[in-house]
Amino acid sequence: MDYFVSNAIIPSMIYADYHMHTPLCGHAIGTPEEYVKAGIKVGLKEVGFSDHAPMLHQRMPGVTMTFDELPQYHQMIEDVQKRFNSQITVKIGIEADFIPGYETKTKALINSYNYDYIIGSVHFIDNWAFDDPNPTVKEYWKIYDVNDVYRKYYKLLQQSAKSGLFDIIGHCDLPKKFGARPTVDLTREIKATAKTFKDCGVAIEINTAGLYKPIGEMYPAPNCLKIYQEAGVPLTLGSDAHSPNDVGRDFDKAIALAKSVGYSEVLTFKQRKIDQRIKM
Repeated sequence: MDYFVSNAIIPSMIYADYHMHTPLCGHAIGTPEEYVKAGIKVGLKEVGFSDHAPMLHQRMPGVTMTFDELPQYHQMIEDVQKRFNSQITVKIGIEADFIPGYETKTKALINSYNYDYIIGSVHFIDNWAFDDPNPTVKEYWKIYDVNDVYRKYYKLLQQSAKSGLFDIIGHCDLPKKFGARPTVDLTREIKATAKTFKDCGVAIEINTAGLYKPIGEMYPAPNCLKIYQEAGVPLTLGSDAHSPNDVGRDFDKAIALAKSVGYSEVLTFKQRKIDQRIKM
């Protein structure tokens, strides 16, 4: 299948998109080859796949890979690494959920393969998938207090960093996805989260997918990103691509946002270590 890559050429052509999925998660389209070709077309020097790891606390078909599909995932990415290594660097990562009480099993999963990086994400609060677009699941937003959701979310982000399982924390103000914003000042909670990230040595991402959600805004919000920058938390870029069309999408806007709050570089990873510090 052919895909039209609509985004502009990335400035300086030096950046990496570290948040890309594959059809194995059940809600993405396009082959890894098509994602890689899209990255080349928009001028990226590096791309990284980070599909959804198998969920450990419950089966979630159509949302994550299964354990049986992990070897296929690895083989798919290894194949494009070999085929395109003269044109673009292809890294292999995974996006794993932080679920309290499942740290040991999560560690075993991510240590079972030589990943370049691990994105840690929080999608669940009290076993509620708060970013699930299913109308029945979204109804829970009418039950939960929005401020309580955010407070619990930031505590879980802090726990995820302290677990030592992750290199990058994904879309770190995700509860806003459907437009729900806190009605109280949570600066203290965000600053505590930023300090924890810095102390634990994790990076965050600017995730451009939020521009195409009901909130219409990148993750994290500018005021949050500024707090992370002031705390010295390093940065990566991710489109959260679920289609080849999404690869590197709106990175010009992400770079402009990063610079506006004081960031001057983004990181790349290799074998769970910082590989490069790329000046913007």
